[in-house]
Amino acid sequence: MSTGAGEHRYAFEARADGGLAVRVADTPVVLRAAGALWVEAQRALVVADLHFEKGSFFAARGQMLPPYDTRDTLRRLEAEVAELDPRLLVFLGDSFHDGDGQSRLAADDGERIGALAKGRWMIWIAGNHDGRALEGLPGESMASLCLAGLSLVHEPADDAQYGEVAGHLHPCARVAGRAASVRRRCFVTDEERLILPAFGAYAGGLNVRDAAFARLFRRPPLTVALGARRAHAIGWRSLRGD
Repeated sequence: MSTGAGEHRYAFEARADGGLAVRVADTPVVLRAAGALWVEAQRALVVADLHFEKGSFFAARGQMLPPYDTRDTLRRLEAEVAELDPRLLVFLGDSFHDGDGQSRLAADDGERIGALAKGRWMIWIAGNHDGRALEGLPGESMASLCLAGLSLVHEPADDAQYGEVAGHLHPCARVAGRAASVRRRCFVTDEERLILPAFGAYAGGLNVRDAAFARLFRRPPLTVALGARRAHAIGWRSLRGD
């Protein structure tokens, strides 16, 4: 299918579950409407930038955000795990907002993270925010992970990296409409590499038209915006800057 006249023709398929099936470095993957990556052949579920305890981080500094971000993020992650029953669960870095985040984690939220690890392999890719927050959690901490021809890392390399799957940049798309524009978290891919959206409730985002993305792709990438129940392929020409 094509994403617009004159643009590169990206191949993708809308799935009944609301996800979008694409290929990254010739590996079939599904971009889920929730913002998770599903590598079906490996039964691997990948999420990026959870930023657990961001609310409590800002509350300690006098900015009173509702302290429910970790629970909301876990609720959505549990829904993905319940639906897909992955063998492998990968957190793609910045799982906590800061190095002391785990010390502020409520006991029942810690138990929920432990429950996610039962019966599956859990991998924590270290991010620039995590620090010592990953110590003592179930699963294994790694700098990167090779999976089905893909290289899973937290921060994308500056140059072209075939098969790289990263987070860190929190991509968002502003899509022009007839009366107004809407802003949505999104995946970004040129079929050679992939940047995941932030999964965390308070993670925020960076417009894909920002210069930080320009160096990463050989051609205008396919942007897959997250809707309430479906992931939507958006042509580059339909996107607007902030």
